[in-house]
Amino acid sequence: IEGDRAALVRADRPSLPNGGTLAYGAPTTLELQPLSAAGLPKAPERASKYPSDFAGHFLLAAPARPGVYRLTMSSGAWVDVLDGGAYLHPVGSSGAKDCEGARKSVKFDLPARPLALQFSGVQRDQISVIVPSDR
Repeated sequence: IEGDRAALVRADRPSLPNGGTLAYGAPTTLELQPLSAAGLPKAPERASKYPSDFAGHFLLAAPARPGVYRLTMSSGAWVDVLDGGAYLHPVGSSGAKDCEGARKSVKFDLPARPLALQFSGVQRDQISVIVPSDR
């Protein structure tokens, strides 16, 4: 995930407001809100530990083809991928608390249709993410 980490520490990442559409292959800073105001489509599958945590929801466009894709985050967070309101469960994950820029990476087997992403349990009001298009 070294390429993901390098992309996530770049200073020129675009920002995306809560509710926006996340593109594949583009490192993006997601703007989050307090959990109570984030308007998540569904309650997070794992509850936040702290009521002061931040959250947000975003649309992920349909991938070019179905398959396993990696989502890498700059800081600790819980991510839910929703397909028509149903949770997709990860097929793999890794994390490193001391890795600046790439704290956690989670793999999901994505169908070829748009999906909802929701992030929760974030301690700050933003998180940077990337979903590489090359799987």
